[in-house]
Amino acid sequence: MDKIIGLGNALVDVLATLNNDDILHEMGLPKGSMQLIDETKLQQINTRFSQMSTHLATGGSAGNAILGLASLGAGTGFIGKVGNDDLGRFYRDNLIQNNIDEKLLVCDLPSGIASTFISPDGERTFGTFLGAASTLKADDLTIDMFVGYTYLFIEGYLVQDHEMILHAIKLAKKAGLQICLDLASYNVVESDLQFITLLVDQYVDIVFANEEEAKSFTGKEPKEALNVIASMCSIAIVKIGSKGSYIKKGTEEVHAKAISVNKVVDTTGAGDYFAAGFLYGLTCGYSLEKCANIGSVLSGNVIQVIGTTMPKHQWDEIKLNINNIISQ
Repeated sequence: MDKIIGLGNALVDVLATLNNDDILHEMGLPKGSMQLIDETKLQQINTRFSQMSTHLATGGSAGNAILGLASLGAGTGFIGKVGNDDLGRFYRDNLIQNNIDEKLLVCDLPSGIASTFISPDGERTFGTFLGAASTLKADDLTIDMFVGYTYLFIEGYLVQDHEMILHAIKLAKKAGLQICLDLASYNVVESDLQFITLLVDQYVDIVFANEEEAKSFTGKEPKEALNVIASMCSIAIVKIGSKGSYIKKGTEEVHAKAISVNKVVDTTGAGDYFAAGFLYGLTCGYSLEKCANIGSVLSGNVIQVIGTTMPKHQWDEIKLNINNIISQ
């Protein structure tokens, strides 16, 4: 089976379920977005969180996707940067416990934290303090980190550091890897559209985008956006929430349905776990349709729990569902 390595912000998610969205307005966080925050804003959020019930989990878009892949038994690795603190050790321990080849670098800054607000409708909003994660630089990366893998999965949240991303991609390409990019957030796409367009057009093989990200990237609705993105890379995926996903490779186009869910608890990691399922299918050599259906199973399950950690019995059920998909 092909192996996948992720490159991303090593963040610990601190999740809180909201009764209403008042705190989002209070903190100046647009619902459904990811906003970078400073230490002052982090302290304000922590003060509010201290009065609420919170849940701790490893996070970061690429980290979530790699954790999902590892939970299915895929060969995985992860490159990121943490602080020499309890949260950094928590992140490293979680990688090791899930048999993920950890390539974590350490610095003196505190580990990154994603304060995650879960609205009553399940939508999640992030106030992200990058901390140590933001210090991952081009000079930290070597070609040895990528040797032995087939795919590099990059989260769009990293694109602000143009030098580091280009260096990572060029090293991975030199080592023979295919590049997968998740566009991450509509506001990230809007703020760095020219550079993201360059990446997709010249380097990226597989693009994951949700409906809002695809529109920010192309100015088009999902079906048209799919065609635009597919003309720039090998495989384009546009996720459309409860309506499923569109996938296109060359002239082949697939529409996969989302699985039925009684209650959406928290959409954190839904896109990341779709990517995990899709890439798992790809590493196994399955058809685009089966890859997308496996992605739908994972994303449909993770939105039924708070955060991205699912219990063993849920993973056992997921694997049974995947076996059913494979046998069809």
